[in-house]
Amino acid sequence: MTHMFRHPFFSVGFRTLFPLACIAGIALPLWWVLMFTGAVLPTPTFALPPLHWHAHEMFYGFGMAALGGFLLTATKNWVGVRGWQSGALLFLAAAWLLDRIAMSFGAGWPPVLFWPATLLFQVAIVAMLMHTLLKQKLDGSDNFFFWIALPLFVLAKGLMLHDDGYVAGWAMSLALFRFAFLIMLERTQVQFMRHAFRVDIRRDPALDMPIKWLALTLAFVEWLPAPLGGLGELVLALLLIERFCYWHPRQAFTRLDVGIMYFGYLLIVAQLLVSGIGRFADLPWVGTVSVHLFTVGVMGTILPAMIVRISKGHTGRNVVFEPADKVVLWIMIAGLVARVIAPQIHPAGYFMWLHLAASCWLVGFAILLWRYLPFLLAPRVDGRPG
Repeated sequence: MTHMFRHPFFSVGFRTLFPLACIAGIALPLWWVLMFTGAVLPTPTFALPPLHWHAHEMFYGFGMAALGGFLLTATKNWVGVRGWQSGALLFLAAAWLLDRIAMSFGAGWPPVLFWPATLLFQVAIVAMLMHTLLKQKLDGSDNFFFWIALPLFVLAKGLMLHDDGYVAGWAMSLALFRFAFLIMLERTQVQFMRHAFRVDIRRDPALDMPIKWLALTLAFVEWLPAPLGGLGELVLALLLIERFCYWHPRQAFTRLDVGIMYFGYLLIVAQLLVSGIGRFADLPWVGTVSVHLFTVGVMGTILPAMIVRISKGHTGRNVVFEPADKVVLWIMIAGLVARVIAPQIHPAGYFMWLHLAASCWLVGFAILLWRYLPFLLAPRVDGRPG
């Protein structure tokens, strides 16, 4: 058992959680589409109605595994500590699996069993991240935003498990993930652009801080009057557009590995615009465009690129996007087109587009898992710990 704890797979958070995210990305969208289109029957053992189960699993099955892997790796670097490893990460992986079992087969479980099973992973990863971040002084750091946001993920997940709280929990979950992605982009794009083009993107606290405060406040959008919530989303979109103009987008889009992050940034803007306008008027969209701009668009493009970068850079390899990596990104973009854009053009083919989008996720994440699992299971090639 001690030897297993020392395995590279349990040495850093991304090594343990990225494969779980890939497995979720392969299986969860396809399983949902097969149920939604009637190819297979919804299982009666789901802890939630099928639609609610799908939304929950995309956020807290797929999304939290990928985001959690990034944050467990990033926070230790922000604070300058070794970070969680060994038995703690084995426990975290087991808790993630227990959550998936509880959500898919826990319909008849007594509350005393179901609630600990489905909340254990979320509570544990929040506690681990908070423990790491609290080691850093606040001087010159904005990590205090995570001290506020991370516990809210537990509240949002809990709300999604109740019929009467589902809508608020879903909206809070999307807003919290959006907030985390904005901070991720704000911090990582500085080094990406400096490394790729030798340019510095603008970091203006007078713009960055209002963006972060507003993005965090929108976690409570469902408790606000619809016009006020919509106004908040539209203002945030405009602030993001203003900042984007100072981030050298023309240069960024000349390289797919960097441009994909900017593409995801613009999809956040698009999601805010669609959601914000939708709070003032019903728009004739086919399908749920706002949420899928974020889940299939933002999460489906940024997270694969981050998996490639971190799986290479943090195992001692050069961060170079090889042809197969670029193919994955194009496949994920095709999945977005199939899920969001194509149904607006050809609504009669809606089920076909859903199957195509799910197939893109299956193929894209299968390639990532095939390519990078060997990296994650092996020691760093440069001999350093981690």
